Amino acid sequence: MNSIFALNIISMYKALIRSVLFQFDPEKVHHFTFKTISFIHKIPLVPAIIRGLFQVNDKRLEREVFGLKFKNPVGLAAGFDKNAVLFNELGNFGFGFVEIGTVTPRGQVGNPKKRLFRLKADNAIINRMGFNNEGVEAAIEKLKKNKKQIIIGGNIGKNTDTAPEGYTKDYLDCFNALHPYVDYFVLNVSCPNVGSHAKLTDKDYLEELIGATQNANRQFETQKPILLKIAPDLNEIQLDEIIELVAKTKLQGVIASNTSVSREGLKASKAQLDEIGNGGLSGLPIKDKSTKVIAYLAKKSNKAFPIIGVGGVHSANDALEKIEAGADLVQLYTGFIYEGPALIKQINKALLQKQ
Repeated sequence: MNSIFALNIISMYKALIRSVLFQFDPEKVHHFTFKTISFIHKIPLVPAIIRGLFQVNDKRLEREVFGLKFKNPVGLAAGFDKNAVLFNELGNFGFGFVEIGTVTPRGQVGNPKKRLFRLKADNAIINRMGFNNEGVEAAIEKLKKNKKQIIIGGNIGKNTDTAPEGYTKDYLDCFNALHPYVDYFVLNVSCPNVGSHAKLTDKDYLEELIGATQNANRQFETQKPILLKIAPDLNEIQLDEIIELVAKTKLQGVIASNTSVSREGLKASKAQLDEIGNGGLSGLPIKDKSTKVIAYLAKKSNKAFPIIGVGGVHSANDALEKIEAGADLVQLYTGFIYEGPALIKQINKALLQKQ
């Protein structure tokens, strides 16, 4: 019955809300959606109604991963709530955790607009936002109001104008400032929309960066898990290097995966893609690529570390595929936009039915 309800809500969302919102510029719709969610949560009883509609509270959904207890394994990926504005409100829709960011030390406007594009026929998005955010101090001011209702991850990166010799300092500035306010960290080194990308994916530099953040972590009384977010376009040799890196540095986990630079197999025309230009592809077209990366990491490492699976989760079956491939938790982003909040409930109900 609950699964039928979730499917009905998804159908209603697609037929009514999404069909209207998708007539407008994606970035403007994002800001409008944020304002709407914030406004309705100020209306008495509405937050409780939303929780009643979308949350699935069942002990069997709980997961303990890298020392944290998640009330369910379905999270919101970084990029949606960049500035830690709506983490509690988004939690009301049933997420087990919310990842804020990518946060940089200083606020920055990101790349020139237009920089966010829908590929409707592909159930996909291309973005080249460029780490637009208000900076770490602005995020902290919001996080100070956290009522500890939901686990929060802090996805951190460097400022676009930072010189290569300053990359590590940028990550450490974010790490040290955010440490008291988030539950885990993600080193975002695989976003295709930031400058000087090559150094961020260099194995030796990654080892240096991870070591520096781990040293900083040890200065705090309570240490926080540190994860690495990797690209879906890595080959097996590169994935073997990731496995070696995690083992050597004792990282707590990996997020697989970020957006893709590939345009292979899309229904969108070449003319449309040429007009859009560069950017990271997310959504249904990268589902299998992401799941393949998860399966490789899990099998080749003998499940030596936790994996958060993200990329192309648009249905309960998509989430189950990632978990069966070796993911301990899953995250939504594009699927949340295309399918609506009932998708979270649908996935959690499907997980309970599998038990």
